[in-house]
Amino acid sequence: MKINTNAWNRIRYTLYTPVYDSIARIFEQSRKRSIESLEVKPGDKVLIVGAGTGLDLEFLPGNCEITATDLTPSMVERIKKRNLLLKLNVQAMVMDGMALTFADRTFDKIILHLILAVIPDPMACISEASRVLKPGGTMVIYDKFVPKGKKVSLRRSFVNIFSNFFVTNLSRSAETIIAHSGLTLLSDEPADWKGNFRLIKLVKR
Repeated sequence: MKINTNAWNRIRYTLYTPVYDSIARIFEQSRKRSIESLEVKPGDKVLIVGAGTGLDLEFLPGNCEITATDLTPSMVERIKKRNLLLKLNVQAMVMDGMALTFADRTFDKIILHLILAVIPDPMACISEASRVLKPGGTMVIYDKFVPKGKKVSLRRSFVNIFSNFFVTNLSRSAETIIAHSGLTLLSDEPADWKGNFRLIKLVKR
């Protein structure tokens, strides 16, 4: 039986919605650093895939057009409430990150924070994100991956059985996922938890 499915993700993240902010804020500085590297300009169209409750919004300027998607309706409602408080230009909608409904080459910047290690098919997600990114556009990724040059240990594989069910996958390779994007790597830097989290920036040539 497949554990990581859209149906299960919708259930578990609906349950996590009330406490999501208090947990996810521990990654605040890395989120901010990632978004600053995007260098969002006035009028840019920015897409956040798997936006959760919208914690990334507070690091984006008010003079850009923001679209925030998430699979979980309760999360999207939190995004809408946060948008009202921040007074930004945000369109929030429920959407599957593996099957985006936007036209090709729609967005100037794309944010994938803490989604590629959660979504059932990360290769489909990054391929879709690449499809809707404009030529010359940039994408940032902040997530947990197997450290570069290392294999998944037996201990990590065992812990991942439980982690993948309750929260996130711990055994995904950034290199394998990026290879499906068709994008060019600009930077790849270690972030939290001794480099298990990484900050990655890509560009569409």
